[in-house]
Amino acid sequence: MAFFSSIRNALAKSSVSPSVFQSQPSLSSFYSTLTAPKLFVSGLSRMTTDEKLQEAFAAFGNLVEAKVITDRMSGRSKGFGFVTYETIEEAEKAREGMNAKFLDGWVIFVDPAKPRELRPPPQQEPQPSETGFRTNKTVGWCG
Repeated sequence: MAFFSSIRNALAKSSVSPSVFQSQPSLSSFYSTLTAPKLFVSGLSRMTTDEKLQEAFAAFGNLVEAKVITDRMSGRSKGFGFVTYETIEEAEKAREGMNAKFLDGWVIFVDPAKPRELRPPPQQEPQPSETGFRTNKTVGWCG
């Protein structure tokens, strides 16, 4: 406790006014980790819809798209979604404003969206030979 009070007193006695610190731009204005205006939103409630997601993120700029990813079979939310803005600056404001906030009673996390990875095409299963047996192409011996 004494350590913090001595620091507070030293800062109060210093000749630098607090307004100098407040006028400094934030670090995020110099350096943004976003390379695209698309954000990944995780931790969504299973009851969150596209409309609720759009409503929550609309305050930070012009939304291009707000999409909750759903299960094909049940149609329910998988617990994550994507939000796309017109500019990277709007996306950065939304990321700072909505990260670790509550939406539909759940804490959500907002991160930059990663580009979709290309999946290799599915390999076709080898056709059985005339005898009905498949050949094993394992090389080596497994004692």
